Amino acid sequence: MAVLVREQAFPRRREELFAFFADPSNLEAITPPWLNFRIVTPMPVQMGAGTLLDYRLRLFKVPFGWRTRIEAWDPPRRFRDVQIEGPYATWDHLHEFEERDGGTLMRDTVRYAVPCGPLGAAARVLLVRRWLDRIFRRDMLADR
Repeated sequence: MAVLVREQAFPRRREELFAFFADPSNLEAITPPWLNFRIVTPMPVQMGAGTLLDYRLRLFKVPFGWRTRIEAWDPPRRFRDVQIEGPYATWDHLHEFEERDGGTLMRDTVRYAVPCGPLGAAARVLLVRRWLDRIFRRDMLADR
């Protein structure tokens, strides 16, 4: 199992930032275009523990589905989504929001595993980790 942790400070109130990142309709805007990410769950969605979300992505022109469930919901402090079906053997993503210096520190902690044994482990080292670094690079959101 691998762990990715990313932190970014925003000059926004915690409630405002939590609301933005907890709204699934914003996922398409913050996901890099090379993933061709689309939400297929009808919007709007009432978010909370137990909410299911379905997505479609395309990687190397191969489409695949992804379903996550909100496992924990504690506005405006944190929420956690876990993959139910999708490309990872394990995907557990904790989003945390902490008031700091007149703004908000957002922390993403992703625990993930790639399927396919040793081949998957090699793919994680060679490709997947770099992809996740690109996906979770949120500098472009600093002005939101």
